[in-house]
This record gives sequence, structure tokens and C-alpha cells, in this order.
Amino acid sequence: MRISDGVLFTPTLNVSERYDDNIYATKKQRKSSWITNLEPSFMLSLDRAKSAYRLKYVASRDFFHSSSRDNNTDHHLTADAGFEFNSRNRLTLNAGYHKMEDTASDTSSPNSQNDKWNTKNIGGVYSFGARTARAQADLAVNYEELRYDNSARLANGERLNKDKERDTKSVRATGYYGIAPKTKALIEGRYSDFDYKSNTNRDSTNKALLLGVTWDATAKTTGSVKVGREKKSYDKSFYKDKSMNMWEAAVAWAPRTYSTFDFKLRRGFDEGDNYYEYDSGEHISSSIKTTAYHAGWKHQWMDRLSSNLTFSHTDRKYQNTDRDDKIKQYGLGVTYEMRRWLDVGLGYTHRDNDSNLATRDYKRNIYALTFNASL
Repeated sequence: MRISDGVLFTPTLNVSERYDDNIYATKKQRKSSWITNLEPSFMLSLDRAKSAYRLKYVASRDFFHSSSRDNNTDHHLTADAGFEFNSRNRLTLNAGYHKMEDTASDTSSPNSQNDKWNTKNIGGVYSFGARTARAQADLAVNYEELRYDNSARLANGERLNKDKERDTKSVRATGYYGIAPKTKALIEGRYSDFDYKSNTNRDSTNKALLLGVTWDATAKTTGSVKVGREKKSYDKSFYKDKSMNMWEAAVAWAPRTYSTFDFKLRRGFDEGDNYYEYDSGEHISSSIKTTAYHAGWKHQWMDRLSSNLTFSHTDRKYQNTDRDDKIKQYGLGVTYEMRRWLDVGLGYTHRDNDSNLATRDYKRNIYALTFNASL
């Protein structure tokens, strides 16, 4: 919807009804519920010859028919801007605020308070080098604050999730060099600083160096592959420093214009988490070694009918504590474009967490009917 010269306003409304047979993702005290979700969104966009701007707000309201105390609303506000100063200098900026609640977390149960948190972030990427030049470089920076809104107290008197609150500063530098018409070699360095607000034993820095290759529309595929080494160093000696081989890959393969496969791989450090065992108290993991695989297939069967099949496997090894989660998830979705402005979808998702920690071992099935309307 055009509201002035160059300014577009795009409202959308997603409505879904889903059945979740394990809303708290637990092995014991399983609880199921029908859930109605209303998700309106509004976007303002402005495109100029050398710049573009986006402002978007999304509200997502869940109504739990069998557990009204879990009703919640997530809020997402994002702003993006892009500038092309000339053929060799480009800049993208982004900022966001997100306020969320999750029924399926490590502290979830019918008798506990759900995780409630908010994040604020601001960042940008400066790119140097003409798009057609053999060499280019990117410099990216980002700052993020994570805060929890829980009011519940643990047995030791601390506010629930207080130990997770942190500020994160990140820098990434990437250099590209063309080795074929549509293929570039790359070298990338990363640095992240984690500053915890209360649990300062977890203050740390992550450093990584990767080599790789990226290609565009070569033999019906587009993608990138990066391999390297990552080290996590703690400011204090409470935890031991860790290092590991890391890799990232994302490949899209389109054997036909109406059929696309995508594959993603990742291995690296995630920030540690805490989990609460009601029988033995609280334990804290300093970091998590994560290895994740994802495969997806999207197929356009007819002009108005498409399907999406996904599978993922994630292995999360919690450091400094005896916990290893192996999470398998697969999903199937079918979408029918009933009108130009209305899509109707059916979906099924199965999630299986095979954990050596009995309290975190669970299976979960979600069935969904969705309606997506936009102007």
C-alpha cells in the first residue's frame, strides 16, 4: 500500500490454530494444549536510487486453551537501512528490540515461571570494493543486551535467570578474492566479548579465524563454506579456556526452477546455559559445543500449491557439567495460495531431545493450521 512518494506500508495478519502435545517440553508432567496465535505485522519501506529503509513491528499473541497462565505476547521491532555511496563503498545498518516469553525452556514445568526476556541490538556492515572487482572486504560490528524479566526467585533467593544477563560486543572482518567468474575465496576473523552482569565468572572472549569459499549461481547452486578454529578464553580462572575446530556451510541447490534444496552445517561455541533439576538444585554450564545439521526441500507442485520438508539434528555438549543433548526435528508443511492476499497452510513438527539428563529428555509433536493475509 503506497502512502506517499516512494513509501510503502505493508500490513499482514497471520492466524494459526495448533495442537502441542508437550507445551513445556518435559519428560514428566507433560501437558498438552490447543493454542491460538494472532500475529499482526506492519512494515514501512522506502527505496531510493542509492539507499533503502525498513521499519517493521510484529506482535505475536499466543492463547493457551488448557493453560491460560501461559498466554503471552512477543514483540519485535526492527529497523534497517542500506546506503550505496558509490560503486566501492556500501553500508548497512540495523537495530532491534525483542521482548519474548517461552513455555519450553530448561526451567519450564507446570509449576514454574516461563522464561521472559528482552534483547536490544544495534550493528552495521561496511563493505569496500566494487561488486565486479576481484577483491572486496566487509567489516561488521554489533552490540547486544540480554535482560530477563522474570520475577520468580530460586531457592537461593536469586531472581530466576539473573545469571544469564549479559552484554555482547562483536566484530567480524572478511576479505574476498575472486578465483573464478562467480567464485571467491575468503578469510574471516571474528571477535566477541561477553560481559555478564552478575555471574562474572562467565565473562569471556571468543576468537575465530576461518578460511573458505563462496559462490553464486554456479551449476545451479549458491552457497558458502567456512572452516577454521575457535577459542573461548575466560577473564577469570574459574573455568578453563576452550578451543575447537569450527565450520559453517550453507548451500542452496535448485535442480529445477520449482524445486529447491537447502543444506546448512555449523560447529562452534554457544554461550553456556543453566538448567534447574528440581531434585538436586541448579547447575551452570560455562559453554556449549554445538554441532548442527539442517536439510530442507521446497517444491512448487502447482501454481498455488507448495510443500516444505525439513530435517535437523543438533548435538549440544554442555561444558563443565554432565549433559549432552541430541535433538532431532523434522517438519512437513503444505501451503495453498487461496487468493492473491491469502495463504492457507497445514503443518506438522516432531521434536525429539535424546538427553543423558533424564529431566531434559522429551518428545514433542505440534500440528498447525495457518492463515496468512496481506495487502
